[in-house]
Amino acid sequence: MRTQLIALSALLSAATPALAAPPDCEALSAYSEARDGLSLLVLVDGRPVCEAYAQGATATTPLPLYSGTKSLVALMAAAAVEDGLLSLDEPAADTLGEWRQDPVKSRVTLRQLLTMSSGLPSRIGEVPTYAAAVAAPFNAAPDERFQYGPAPYQAFGEVMRRKLEASGQATDPLAYLERRVLQPAGAVAAAWRRGPDGQAMMPQGAAMTARDWAKIGEQVRARRAAYRDLFMPSETNRAYAVGWWLPNPGPGAVTASTDLGEGGETIPRDLVMAAGAGDQRLYVIASHKLVVVRQARLRAESRWSDAEFVRLVLEAPAQ
Repeated sequence: MRTQLIALSALLSAATPALAAPPDCEALSAYSEARDGLSLLVLVDGRPVCEAYAQGATATTPLPLYSGTKSLVALMAAAAVEDGLLSLDEPAADTLGEWRQDPVKSRVTLRQLLTMSSGLPSRIGEVPTYAAAVAAPFNAAPDERFQYGPAPYQAFGEVMRRKLEASGQATDPLAYLERRVLQPAGAVAAAWRRGPDGQAMMPQGAAMTARDWAKIGEQVRARRAAYRDLFMPSETNRAYAVGWWLPNPGPGAVTASTDLGEGGETIPRDLVMAAGAGDQRLYVIASHKLVVVRQARLRAESRWSDAEFVRLVLEAPAQ
């Protein structure tokens, strides 16, 4: 199906100080659609300048974020810090009492859970229940190994559930996330999957429209300083922070899904990215006043290059 391309705000005027020229919407749309893209939305200083949909998707079509959900959970963690519910560097065992006597688990911090450097292994796509994640054995010491997967975020879901219970609040982490993250941004999650335990999936459960996901990006851009602690690279993988990807080289195969770290000086150093399977992407580049959403069909193999796409976003169109 032919792409529907919507150019808004006259593709912005040349007066925008953050970019040398408006983005080349046709080129961006073509790049995305050639790689099974369904939606593309570019905001400059909060104003939509490019919006495109393909293969039957529209502005009202919610699409799965897959692991882009982790970045929403990271923002929930930041809200919980602001509310005095937790500290990212406190031991998880302060809340998970069953970890206190374990010589490895007792040393794990909440930050290490959220940077997936705790030592808790898991299989991508196999989401355990909160209880199963908490009970799972570790295979490494904290900060020894980056292990990408859903289990650490499910364990954090149980931490949040218990924190909320102890504070006398409703114990559903998703209800807290909606109240403290989505509603302030004016965003809605059209769907959020739950596991067999009835609990919201923290690593990969959300589905949103491109416009709603962009609202989250705008919240991050506006509060970049407040979220600074989320964007500190982990000890085991400098390409990953608390739920967000960074433009730093990472340890080989574990970051094969993004080549941002290989983009060199062409990639702004303040870029942060939420990423999910199928090359779902939310880029936030505060220095350029940019928020970019790209959503696509899930497929087995990827031909997506984050570095190439970001360069296209930043390049002036050919005259």
